[in-house]
Amino acid sequence: MAVQPEGTPCWADATFADLEGAKSFYGDVLGWTFGESLAEFGHYTQAYADGKVAAALSPPMPGEAESPSAWCLYLASADTAATAGKVRGHGGEVLVEPVQVGEFGTMALARDPGGAVFGIWQADTHEGFETKIGAPGGYCWSEVFTRDAKTVDAFYPAVFPYTVRKFDDESMDFSMFDVQGETVLGRMAMGDDFPPEVPSYLNVYFAVPDCDAAVAKATERGGVLRYGPANSPFGRFATLSDPQGAWFTVVDVSTTEGEMPATSPAA
Repeated sequence: MAVQPEGTPCWADATFADLEGAKSFYGDVLGWTFGESLAEFGHYTQAYADGKVAAALSPPMPGEAESPSAWCLYLASADTAATAGKVRGHGGEVLVEPVQVGEFGTMALARDPGGAVFGIWQADTHEGFETKIGAPGGYCWSEVFTRDAKTVDAFYPAVFPYTVRKFDDESMDFSMFDVQGETVLGRMAMGDDFPPEVPSYLNVYFAVPDCDAAVAKATERGGVLRYGPANSPFGRFATLSDPQGAWFTVVDVSTTEGEMPATSPAA
């Protein structure tokens, strides 16, 4: 896969106190296999779907053992330091300053003004996902879930070269961020149906061949069903949290229902 255009989701990883437990869970639910855990990179472990790189799992860094598990989505950057500067300049926070990761690339971690954490990745030898969008076990889609939609809708296009469209349906406050004519990221306003203790976050979708079967396997293995399964024009999907608390969504893109919603350019 070639280096993705600026602002395109290009990678996802998560940190787990019980790395072996996480590997077992996601291996069952998403069909992942795993590469070698290298001590020199903190036992960072790549996951594979049908032999292609899909994501990564890792144990906590020293001193971070109490941090809750969560999936982190990385957005492509041509210059991580410059993107971090834009994050600061538009009301966000840089949590981890740009750092070179061996020969693989340069990363940083940031928080948007609504509180959602995301990664920034400037690729070198590691260009990101090898899986195709919608391929079983691979990354499929992501959305920023936020309680401050107006601020977030202004922040991301100021940091990345996004154009913004909004659903015309007044019953749903949803925006889509496009890069070079392709929709790469969504933004969903969090309503009262979200428990107050759930922070803003980037929700990562992984494709599965059968949503209901994936939900059954996840809950059998100690995961918690948070929403769904539900049909949509984009696929049948369900949101889960794994046994260590990380939220994610599974989607079967082959099972769709309804018409694609109409959109308009954001004002």
